[in-house]
Amino acid sequence: MSSHSEHARRSSGPARAAGVEDLWDGPDALHLIDHLLDLRTHMLTFETDRTHLLGGLPDEQRCSARNLLHYLALRSRDLRGVQRQLAVRGLSTLGRCESHVLANVEAVLRIMWRMTGLEPRPLPARYVPVTYDQSETRRRASISRLLGAPRSRGNPAIMVTLPPSAADDPRLADDLVRAGVDAVRINCGHDDAEAWRAMAGHVRAAARQMQRPCRIAMDLAGPKIRTGAIDTRSGPWRRGHEFLRLRPGDELLLTGPEHRGRPAAIDEQGCRVGAAQIGCTLPTVLAEARVGDRILFDDGKLAGIVRQVDPDVLDIEIVRARGSGQKLRPGQSINLPDTPLHVPALTEKDLRDLAVVAELADVVNYSFVRESDDIRQLRAALARLGRLEMPIVLKIETRQAFENLPNLLLEVLRQPAAGVMIARGDLAAECGWERLAEIQEEMLWICEAAHLPVIWATQVLECLAKKGLPTRAEVTDAAMSARAECVLLNKGPNIVETVCTLRDISGRMQQHQDKKRPLLRRLKVTRNLL
Repeated sequence: MSSHSEHARRSSGPARAAGVEDLWDGPDALHLIDHLLDLRTHMLTFETDRTHLLGGLPDEQRCSARNLLHYLALRSRDLRGVQRQLAVRGLSTLGRCESHVLANVEAVLRIMWRMTGLEPRPLPARYVPVTYDQSETRRRASISRLLGAPRSRGNPAIMVTLPPSAADDPRLADDLVRAGVDAVRINCGHDDAEAWRAMAGHVRAAARQMQRPCRIAMDLAGPKIRTGAIDTRSGPWRRGHEFLRLRPGDELLLTGPEHRGRPAAIDEQGCRVGAAQIGCTLPTVLAEARVGDRILFDDGKLAGIVRQVDPDVLDIEIVRARGSGQKLRPGQSINLPDTPLHVPALTEKDLRDLAVVAELADVVNYSFVRESDDIRQLRAALARLGRLEMPIVLKIETRQAFENLPNLLLEVLRQPAAGVMIARGDLAAECGWERLAEIQEEMLWICEAAHLPVIWATQVLECLAKKGLPTRAEVTDAAMSARAECVLLNKGPNIVETVCTLRDISGRMQQHQDKKRPLLRRLKVTRNLL
């Protein structure tokens, strides 16, 4: 760490009020400047050592990638002590610097040099900071390219998942566009190309009629791992009640899809004998799981530990379930958060569906992306279809994707337009419910540093959409979602009302919050002080 000597050359500093000299004249001020200079050097070195990651990026995306590297360098250190020293001097604590990291550090240093009277140490000429205004211009351009021009500053776009009925009923598209929806989502994991074409056609017609844009985003299904079918001959099944009931301590065998599920056998005394069994739709995971790995079913409602691994079967001990037993049905999700899966993000089905997506959609949502090479494969497939410029949204829904987020962003910045979806349901299952709030915050910060829009997804105002009345916690969650550039609502019978409610909540919050920056609008309660 460089140090200012006792004989450091001082310029004529500004006059200061009595009582504040100790904040600027003592050794603490000099140490603080040294900390900031060391931090600046660390950021510049971090960028220089990773210049190869910036090769081939257009100038606009390169500035975003450089800012992302600066932010990652900044957050690689614990700065809480520095922040306290900055706060007592009334300076920026670097807590809202995501979009313009180096410029923020430089601004603080300039003030420190001015107040202490020390000679400034200019930034090397080859390092040009991204200013706050430049970052805002870049962020607004990114939003516009992905989601369309925002209707008002700070008010997130609203995206709605279309139900299967949207293929047969054009009135839903009319109602959604009229309510102010900015984009719709079509999930290629359901229905077929004929239904997708019908849905897209209704949305395009409604947008033309009402003369307001509405983007169409289509999800590639990806290699979703799900439970297989159950053999109804192996138990006292009733129509519509096909499931295994599992409790903590039970043994479950996970097999390939060729084996149908069955419950554990019951002896003459009514006790379970042996293990229950169920298949999975992606048998390659059986060879990649390791003893001790966690395995989750049905979005984490049922959890187990792999106790034994054989080539064609995993022996699992159930460690979390309802006391009365958790139902495990066919078609429910399977997550292996500890297992480094080597599964292509683009399946054969995805490649077939991508031709329809390229024909119908404005945006492709990329499911189960994990590595930079996954993005390169999708871009190559889009190039073959003549749609290389098509905006890509990375759905971050696995622990691997979250932990690899910086590399994914650096790769997707090669696309003219891109964004990130925080798939909170799968992330909670993969990373743990207790970590979800922390994870979504980190993703918002990192994506802002890359100047990429974020779509906040999963269960936003879910009870309102499905039952007609939101929970109190849902309203708070909807208010928090206003820090993202877009909010995804799921389908439900009350979806139009839900769109209007979310628009109202977001409109109120935009007066108080811009990303994570508080806006100090006059508070109405202050009128009652006198």
